[in-house]
Amino acid sequence: MTHEAQFVLGGDVFLFCVVVTSMFENRSPFAKTRKNLEEEIIETGKRTCIDLGIHGLHPELTRMVGRMKYRSSYGQNLLQHSREVANLCATMASELGLNPKVAKRAGLLHDIGKVPDDEPEVPHAILGMKLAEKYGEKKDVTNAIGAHHDEIEMTTLIAPIIQVCDAVSGARPGARREIVESYIKRIKELESTALAYPGVMKAYAIQAGRELRVMVESEKVSDKRADELSFEISQKIQHDMTYPGQVKVTVIREKRSVNYAK
Repeated sequence: MTHEAQFVLGGDVFLFCVVVTSMFENRSPFAKTRKNLEEEIIETGKRTCIDLGIHGLHPELTRMVGRMKYRSSYGQNLLQHSREVANLCATMASELGLNPKVAKRAGLLHDIGKVPDDEPEVPHAILGMKLAEKYGEKKDVTNAIGAHHDEIEMTTLIAPIIQVCDAVSGARPGARREIVESYIKRIKELESTALAYPGVMKAYAIQAGRELRVMVESEKVSDKRADELSFEISQKIQHDMTYPGQVKVTVIREKRSVNYAK
């Protein structure tokens, strides 16, 4: 915005021009950087979908795919992981005579629950399933997303493929890194947390600490108590420990009766 003013001095006319820039015209470096980053996210999402041959994705889901570029787990980039899972799923589905396009789509979207705009207290698989449902994905895709960590029941043949390929991509040598000492410490903490409860015989942290299997004595722990114990251990881990993702707690109660015929 320009303002002009003039005055006369000794017969001469002087003209002054004053330029006033509003706060909206002079955008801060932060706002400009944020705008550029958002454009890069959208472009990355579009380019990923084109590379994988995935069409008809809702713009908001495309944006979430782009956001994966800036998220990692144990040093493994989330977008690279999702691309690997997508390609593995398509290959496996083809070998099994299933639809490779649906499998690839579900593979790409299986971790979108890790990149929402907010951070709700919901497991990322369930959140991803709800987002996919919200933006019009088919049931085969949404079930595969929600079931890849066993939070819900698998109702399609695509779902176990997503789960397997997710594990393959994350577990391959060199995919992820973690300091050995902190990893061992976390595994021991998980197991000792379970062993502190009465009736627990053994506890094993498996799948790189993503699952804790707890063996209990059938004489001391009833079926009802086993359900309660699973909940109590999961809550204690949630409140007392720091860990990536989520930890599945499985309590196993087994009774064996053995006799010998001589």
